[in-house]
Amino acid sequence: MTVPWLNPDHIDFMLDECDTWAVVGLSGDPSRTAYSIARLLQERGKRIVPIHPDAPTVLGEQGYAALADVPFGIDVVDVFRRSEAAGQFADEAVAIGAKAVWFQLGVVDHEAFARTQAAGVPMVMDTCPAIEWRRR
Repeated sequence: MTVPWLNPDHIDFMLDECDTWAVVGLSGDPSRTAYSIARLLQERGKRIVPIHPDAPTVLGEQGYAALADVPFGIDVVDVFRRSEAAGQFADEAVAIGAKAVWFQLGVVDHEAFARTQAAGVPMVMDTCPAIEWRRR
């Protein structure tokens, strides 16, 4: 049995059916993991939306300072923040009507997971799209 936040159906839904990914913490620094994963998402046909306080344009996509600033729908909110800072982004994802939330490898917030699930929004924690695509 898998842990609830690594539900294979939720992972498959996000990787296969969700096209627009807001990447929280994405900056223009190519040495950061968020940058390489955002590039991988693009290579897999996903549209990335950088979410960073400085709102940089990254990998050719306009950035926004906050999820609420994005003027179009978001399918997945992909969070590259420390666990203690990540929960607010799960709540913001629910508030903007995102279809799903993904907390990256090492990012775990059980309370945020419970809130997101209670809102009916699928959430994955403590894994990475690169890892999950390799498992297929």
